[in-house]
Amino acid sequence: MDTREKVKSLPLGGILDRYLAQGFLRIFFISLLVITSLYLIVEFFDRIGTLFDTGTSIGTTIRYFFYKTPLLLSRVIGFATLFSTLFCLGMLARTQETTAMRASGISVQRMALPLLILSVLICFFNFLWNESIAPLFAHRAQTIYRSEIKNRQQQSLLGTADIWIRGEGSFINVNYFDGSKNTLHGVTIFLLNRDFTLRGVVEIPTARWTGQRWEATQATEWRLSPNGNLFTRKSTAAPPIPETPEDFKLLARQGEEFTYFDLQKQISEMKNKGLDATSYEVDLQSKLALPWVSPLMVLIAIPFALRRQMSGSMALSFGAALIIGFSYWIVVAFSISLGRNGALSPWIAAWLPNAIFLMIGLFFYTADE
Repeated sequence: MDTREKVKSLPLGGILDRYLAQGFLRIFFISLLVITSLYLIVEFFDRIGTLFDTGTSIGTTIRYFFYKTPLLLSRVIGFATLFSTLFCLGMLARTQETTAMRASGISVQRMALPLLILSVLICFFNFLWNESIAPLFAHRAQTIYRSEIKNRQQQSLLGTADIWIRGEGSFINVNYFDGSKNTLHGVTIFLLNRDFTLRGVVEIPTARWTGQRWEATQATEWRLSPNGNLFTRKSTAAPPIPETPEDFKLLARQGEEFTYFDLQKQISEMKNKGLDATSYEVDLQSKLALPWVSPLMVLIAIPFALRRQMSGSMALSFGAALIIGFSYWIVVAFSISLGRNGALSPWIAAWLPNAIFLMIGLFFYTADE
């Protein structure tokens, strides 16, 4: 067996694969640390006005960003994988190591195999991370921001669904708040006497924010008279809800604060109440689709990293990484927006960006022999 055959027959756990994997992982962890730090800095300056206006203490600020970090890690892991692939293979190409591998009969696909396997492992780790650590820490960060920074009290136990509000002489229940349309669905007002006995109920199918107050449509009011008789009448009175849409948005629990199975339960409860759960269905599919960004980025980055124009310049590799990464997230944001507005089904909205970039990646990957 000649030298080429020996190199081609190297096992996956062989010297070559360990060498490539070690180089990839070293750059991956450095990239993950740097990108997350930059993300935290951007987040800090984005919140700095609110932090100063509310007089937030340094301790509270540190705790908020500490609990925010796991979610940021899951968001930037795709960029870290992309940078790792471009820089790892780019440096090997610049030192002519990839040329030596090709001269020994090793194809681009064989060189990329350990990186692809590592990216799939990162994908599964990212999914597990998003199902365990990230939601708990994200919910805690949102609680700190709401109650300690913005000084708002928790009113909702289930995010934008099943909201309870204590009003003046009443308790108000809202089935669902639609943040995109500033609309409350299924509003029920329980009117109480001073001794907390029930004196009436008002049911409002929908209430819309006019910019200054909530406006009810087709409200029905039931009143109990002192002698126990029940009277019914139609009403157009504005619901006594002092909270604005911004208050509800601040108190809302986002999809990223749920685990996959919690989100499934939330969707089921909303559908049982006859509520539109499209936005949460898109978030549910996104929890499965977005972790695959790591293998996609590796697949796309490999041919770019091994091109002569890229391999000779780290600046070009960095620029290519930014263009590829931002292009992916722009397509994701656009597709998910269409899904939440009902223009695309939740499944298509979440998986379409992956399908597009998979085809692009396979085209360049198979073309670069």
